[in-house]
Amino acid sequence: MITVHARVKDVMTTRVVAVRRDASYSEMVAMLRAHRVSGLPVVDAEDAVVGVVSETDLLAKRARAGRTASGLMTHPAVTTSPDELVSTLARLMSRRKLRRMPVVDRRGHLVGIVCRSDVLSVFSRPDEDIRREINQDVILDGFFTDPDRLTVTVKDGIVTLAGAPGSVVLGRNIAGEARHVEGVVAVRDRFTYHIPPGSSGPAGCRG
Repeated sequence: MITVHARVKDVMTTRVVAVRRDASYSEMVAMLRAHRVSGLPVVDAEDAVVGVVSETDLLAKRARAGRTASGLMTHPAVTTSPDELVSTLARLMSRRKLRRMPVVDRRGHLVGIVCRSDVLSVFSRPDEDIRREINQDVILDGFFTDPDRLTVTVKDGIVTLAGAPGSVVLGRNIAGEARHVEGVVAVRDRFTYHIPPGSSGPAGCRG
């Protein structure tokens, strides 16, 4: 079970099937089949990730004489670090429609791989757990605000915030922190604010 605030290092696979730049088309196809994976990180002589070859790359660019990983790979590779939050990575992979992502250390060296199935499980967190954490940890403990003043509803990981927080700054801060709660897919800020007569409204709300 993925815990709250889990990091990529908690879910990644460390035994990674990777290829060098000079790997041939047939070699890569054989590796995909043998290891039952859908993509291969491409690394240089020092194990630094330089690209990724996926099934889509291989299908789109049919085998030709001399075709190697360096000519077939998608580059630069989108990578992540072992210390990245799983919830943050899940949103990135969902938004960019990525099925896998190499995990690299500070020098760019391959240390693991994380698949969409590893991280999207954070979105299965019960809505009631998310609502409870926002009320307790964010609103009450984080901003010393009475949760009864506000209304937090959660549906399929989408959070809707309503009520009158008292100030624009407080409202925006609560919404910002709510976005970092594990399992939150999106936050809808529906807070209402009292705008004094003659005021043009909060900065940044024009247009």
